[in-house]
Amino acid sequence: MSLNSYVTLGKSGLRVSPLCLGTFTFGEDWGVGTTTQEAETILARYQELGGNFVDTANIYTNGHSEKIIGDVLGRESSRRDRLVIGTKGGNNLYPGDPNGGGNGAKSIIEQCEQSLRRLKTDYIDLYWLHHWDWNTPVEETMKALNKLVDSGKVRYLGVSDTPAWQVAHAQTMAQLRDWTPFIGLQVEHSLLERTVEVELIPMAQALGLGVMPWSPLKGGLLSGKFTRANVGQVGGSRAETNGSVSLLGEKAYAIIDRLAELAEVHKTTPAAVALAWVVGRPGVTSTLIGARRLDQLEANIAALDIRLSAEEVASLDTLSAPAPTFISSHQPTTNRFQHGGISLNGITPLELPMTLKSDKDRY
Repeated sequence: MSLNSYVTLGKSGLRVSPLCLGTFTFGEDWGVGTTTQEAETILARYQELGGNFVDTANIYTNGHSEKIIGDVLGRESSRRDRLVIGTKGGNNLYPGDPNGGGNGAKSIIEQCEQSLRRLKTDYIDLYWLHHWDWNTPVEETMKALNKLVDSGKVRYLGVSDTPAWQVAHAQTMAQLRDWTPFIGLQVEHSLLERTVEVELIPMAQALGLGVMPWSPLKGGLLSGKFTRANVGQVGGSRAETNGSVSLLGEKAYAIIDRLAELAEVHKTTPAAVALAWVVGRPGVTSTLIGARRLDQLEANIAALDIRLSAEEVASLDTLSAPAPTFISSHQPTTNRFQHGGISLNGITPLELPMTLKSDKDRY
């Protein structure tokens, strides 16, 4: 597989690369990003390798991420139509302004206009709700998004970091009212974050949304940089900045150990193995990768060359299995009462706690 092994995103005709270039780190405004020059080099290399999908947000490095992309496209406008540009709204860049953020019509429409100016383009391919707004009626949000599509300023819609039931509500409403539905769902998904597999990813598969995992390396914890041998000795990482190093317990180290073993087998890096696992998950369409340096980009793209065996995937699945929720833990009981002792879709339930009736006892 390569970056130009394109896939359609969700229930749409939008063709995108299997790895999407995330630009959270474009710009040094937050103290953890990359220089403008390095960001432009990373973007150019990604396109050179066949990548066509770029993800940003109005809030990333206080708008600088969008501006870096826009400056590149402004100098070379011929690159614009070959890129699928996704950006996100809903974030407030103006402290004290009650309508500077959120998913209300006033905010959404104005934020889209601002993103268009920073990106130096007259349309956004994929406009995302970055977070759900619990203070705005879903009807208002979906109607405002549909107006952006009708105006030609936005081509497709996506939703990020939102409860499954809210996405289902919005998606159903859009379809019933002939408004533009979502085609993509962004959620955190990695070997250290699998709770999204319980409801969010099945919901996306059922409703036609392509899943785009973000933080597939859990903020760098699965990059190979952190090991049992260097506990507390790794400095300058985003994982330390955002506090996720607190997740490095026995379960995390068992996964890290296994990634290192598989990296040796496949002659690659632990990061590439961790990414390959995410890329192969059910429902996943395009996985977000970030890079502060060009060599990190090249290392991440190497994940597309890895073919993990069923046994290797199973070993990682076992080590990373999330704690069961009520729904997932209740499924075996449901199967016992529904299946009547038969094997269905490869699952043979436990025996029922009562005696099954024969045909003559049905009536």
